Amino acid sequence: MNVRVENRQRLSDQEITDVLGVVEAAAEADGVRPLNEQAMLQLRYGGEPGASLLLLYAGDELAGYAHVDPGDEGPSAELVVHPAHRREGHGARLLRAVIDAASSRPRLWAHGDHAGVAALAARFGLERVRSLWQMRRPLAEPLPAVRLPEGVSLRTFVPGQDEEAWLKVNAAAFAHHPEQGAWTMDDLLRREQEPWFDPSGFFLAVRGDRVVGFHWTKVHGASDEALGEVYVVGVDPSQQGTGLGKALTLAGLDHLRSRGIGQAMLYVDEANTAAVRLYQGLGFTRYDVDVMYAPPQ
Repeated sequence: MNVRVENRQRLSDQEITDVLGVVEAAAEADGVRPLNEQAMLQLRYGGEPGASLLLLYAGDELAGYAHVDPGDEGPSAELVVHPAHRREGHGARLLRAVIDAASSRPRLWAHGDHAGVAALAARFGLERVRSLWQMRRPLAEPLPAVRLPEGVSLRTFVPGQDEEAWLKVNAAAFAHHPEQGAWTMDDLLRREQEPWFDPSGFFLAVRGDRVVGFHWTKVHGASDEALGEVYVVGVDPSQQGTGLGKALTLAGLDHLRSRGIGQAMLYVDEANTAAVRLYQGLGFTRYDVDVMYAPPQ
């Protein structure tokens, strides 16, 4: 069988449909989505400058896909192989193509802490360097009251009005976290176009006329199976230590519970011990983990 990898900067509509089919099949088989939100947005709306979109074909059938992002801190990649084409060496073929396509040895994200991915990473000399926890909490359990710092009020995000203010506080809050702090207007507007976007669940903390923090919630799925997410919480550095982050988190959880959602989730870096302690104190426990592999330093 002819096996080949094709490198694209942009995909056709049919190629996008085929890749989404591979992604959905893998998610159903593994219980975890193989690509992160940024990779999915780039897949649906077109690749970013410098990104590589790799298609692995087994004969005429799409058997795998990899997304290589150039990144501000060096290239990173995610890859997926259709469950029907696993254990045929396609993961190794894709990872070799990823390395060939990247400007330097890439970091590799794996969603779910799977032994097979760890073995593949070790085969290519990649080491485990970072863990991103998914934590969950049942919303039926009691929540503490929301207590805002004096002089701070909450309101919801107004599309077409608050984008610049939000980008400013987001950049300040995540100055040392380039994956989040480097968001552009296009990044924000693209998410406003997503079906899940709901400004009634996007809370801004305001002191005077200045936005000083936010909690953006997200809902996955519908009806009884809906899962709420603490999508991102950010606090301006000038307000840190005031309890604003906890208050914003609780306000968003209250909102999700008011919608009848039974579970809330969030992502937090394992190394961010202060945030982990905060979320554990609010009743969150570790549910799953994403792992980054990278070349040894």
